[in-house]
This record gives sequence, C-alpha cells and structure tokens, in this order.
Amino acid sequence: MKRAAEISPGEPQMPATILVMDDDQCMRELLRLHLSNAGYKVLVAEDAIDAGHLLLQQRPDLVLADIEMPFMDGLEFLRAVKADRTTRSVPVIFVTVRVEAEAKAKKLGAAAFLIKPLLLPELLSTVARQIEGRVAVAS
Repeated sequence: MKRAAEISPGEPQMPATILVMDDDQCMRELLRLHLSNAGYKVLVAEDAIDAGHLLLQQRPDLVLADIEMPFMDGLEFLRAVKADRTTRSVPVIFVTVRVEAEAKAKKLGAAAFLIKPLLLPELLSTVARQIEGRVAVAS
C-alpha cells in the first residue's frame, strides 16, 4: 500500500504511522488505544533508545514524545532527530507535564506541545494537523 502522499484518486490509503515514546506504560497504552481507534498505525517505545531504532527502521510519519525519559530525555531525542538529515522532517509532538519546557522544545523544532492530562479531541486534532501538513508538503 502507498502512503497518503503517494496516492492517486481512487487508490486505497495506508494509515499514517505514529511512534509513541513514553516511559509510562499506562500512558503508552492509552495513546496507542486512542490513536489506533482513530485509524493510525501505532508503534510504541519505552525510551529514546528504542524510539531511535524504530524511527530509523520503520520511518513513522509522526512522533509523540514525553520529555522526562530514562537514558535520554525528550529534548535530547528531539535534538538528535533534527540533527539527522534522514529524520529531521519527522514532526515531534511533546506530550508532557513539563509546562516550563515548552519554549525550549519549540526552539529546538517541536511541532507541537501538549500538556498532560490530555483531552482526546486536542490530541487527535493536533496529530491530524501534523499528518495533513506532512502529506501536503510531500505531494
């Protein structure tokens, strides 16, 4: 199947792939459930190391990331994503309780910044805007 950006009218559309990076298992599962129910393919990672491997191997369309993570925090992960020419175009949305990190995250290139606890409509609309933006740029 082809991704939305490669589709001609009438062809079946492959769902966008979203990588969820959060060390909290309940949050990973909650995000996976909501995004899957919205029609997205979801990959999950419990830390930035696993997320980095999935990012390079699976090429997701979008990353949802927490900031407070073991080994490498979300801001360091974003720096690494933006430093690599093969991943820099992948939007990273932060989902965190760290309100004070918003300015720094945006300065580093975060696509959006959502505060926990999340409201489902806000999550889904933010994700949809980023996915639609990627498809528009790619076509």
